[in-house]
Amino acid sequence: MSTAAHGTHGAREPHETAVYTHGHHESVLRSHRWRTAANSAAYLIGELRPGMRVLDVGCGPGTITADLAELVAPGGHVTAVDAAAGVLDQASAHAAERGLSGAVDFATADVHALDFPDGSFDVVHAHQVLQHVGDPVRALREMRRVCRPDGIVAVRDADYAAMTWYPATPGLEEWLDLYRRVARANGGEPDAGRRLLSWARAAGFTDVRASATAWCYATPEEVAWWSSLWADRTTTSSYAAATTDGGHATPEALAAAAGAWHAWGAAPDAWFSVLHGELLCRA
Repeated sequence: MSTAAHGTHGAREPHETAVYTHGHHESVLRSHRWRTAANSAAYLIGELRPGMRVLDVGCGPGTITADLAELVAPGGHVTAVDAAAGVLDQASAHAAERGLSGAVDFATADVHALDFPDGSFDVVHAHQVLQHVGDPVRALREMRRVCRPDGIVAVRDADYAAMTWYPATPGLEEWLDLYRRVARANGGEPDAGRRLLSWARAAGFTDVRASATAWCYATPEEVAWWSSLWADRTTTSSYAAATTDGGHATPEALAAAAGAWHAWGAAPDAWFSVLHGELLCRA
């Protein structure tokens, strides 16, 4: 595809209209810091080469970012962006701890209007971003614009409706229904994983490789970690405030949902899986 077909740098009027449902409470970052390229971007790893320029959209605390920087070394560089300026301090500190400060730079950005020239990057990556934005098709068009012709746009998102668990703990079905309603009221789409291919087609991609992988929590340690962070997130994060302020549920209902998470986590045979859709799109 020609560079001209990507659009013109400078048309930056669109902006984010959705509210990030999770926020950056410690219970959220506890989950985000667990993410690595191996457990969250394995579908992309085989495409990375030394010397590549990578844009990591929605980098959060930067654990995947740092892995990407190592995977394109030597000679590569990662630009990591997030809408929340505060979390970039954590990402920068993480890169420094791993000796990668010279290989990564950080900036705030809105994925609907990226402040980079056309064709700036070999790879544009976004993990768990499109489910939270107001216009995922516009976001994909911007990611395509800043990717060089024949480069790769890589996206991966969970699909909440496809989450599955055992045992069938009373209250978790109500938690899932409530979360999906709150996320949509905030302008996002929690069942993004199944929609990625459709959104990419609407954004103008024609060469798309779609796949799906899952996170699975089944050991006692994994179950304890997953259940406790979601119990905390349900009652103390930005999600809790959005739920009560928006009139979706009472604090008592959120406490009951947190109790359901703890009850599930206490089951000796507890098992939980999160399905993700993922795409490699040729720009």
